[in-house]
Amino acid sequence: MADKKISTLTGATTPLAGTEVLPIVQGSATVKVSVANLTAGRAVATAGGSFTDNVTQSTAAKGINFTANTPAAGMTSQLLNWYEEGTWTPTVTSLTGAITSYTSSGTYTRIGRQVTVNFDFTVTNNGTGATAIGLSNLPFAATGAYSAAGTALEAAIVGFQCTAYMGGSNAIYIFKYDWTYPAGTNYRIVGTITYPV
Repeated sequence: MADKKISTLTGATTPLAGTEVLPIVQGSATVKVSVANLTAGRAVATAGGSFTDNVTQSTAAKGINFTANTPAAGMTSQLLNWYEEGTWTPTVTSLTGAITSYTSSGTYTRIGRQVTVNFDFTVTNNGTGATAIGLSNLPFAATGAYSAAGTALEAAIVGFQCTAYMGGSNAIYIFKYDWTYPAGTNYRIVGTITYPV
């Protein structure tokens, strides 16, 4: 093929597939390189800008690195590598006895290692339940017991408020503030708790 000026070449089809080949000079020799390999393994600097589409994480555990910021003395990571939100269905139990029937729902948001769960459940038949209520089936296991605290409230405001705390790596416990069991039937409790993973 005769040499042509770049300006006379036919325009490429976009977007590029990554397999296209370009000539480059490497070690004083002219060699070829694919478009996909032009920046492979190399950081690409930018002065900022905007995107018209999502920025997609292609490798797990990679994310936005904030190491340009001066960290506090106890810093263990400056990498934000997880965001997620969704729904979960709490499993409702009593630590002593058994709750006969209930309905439950929940939502969650995870940012990095911090998870916030919201829960909403109604005990339709208390059965023999006699101690703290346990909520399990969390979307993410906590790093350990008693690692976080939250709030819960009887939705109808008929006589008790509750406290919620992590009772284990995958359980939330709910007590009345006087540490007695919120006994009865057809009571609804809503609440939230944030914990580390």
